[in-house]
Amino acid sequence: MKKTGQLPQRNLIGNRVRKARLACKPSVTQEDLAGRLAAREITMDQTAISRIENQTRYLMDYEIAALAKALKVSVAYLFGESDKPKAD
Repeated sequence: MKKTGQLPQRNLIGNRVRKARLACKPSVTQEDLAGRLAAREITMDQTAISRIENQTRYLMDYEIAALAKALKVSVAYLFGESDKPKAD
């Protein structure tokens, strides 16, 4: 079993999630984002989103896809592979 307690960051997208959330007009709160995810049948509360943004929570692939749709950005943007925030 791989030890992960020593890793400072547990995801690559936390900073981009926060940036996309705040770039929405009007900006989206962590609680609002949790509600958008719930509408997509992804159970995640405000503290989980905070931990994602602080890069202390792991994410499953389906959660990343749901976050991208909820924030109206591409998955590539969340991973820093695109500077263009909006999904095509």
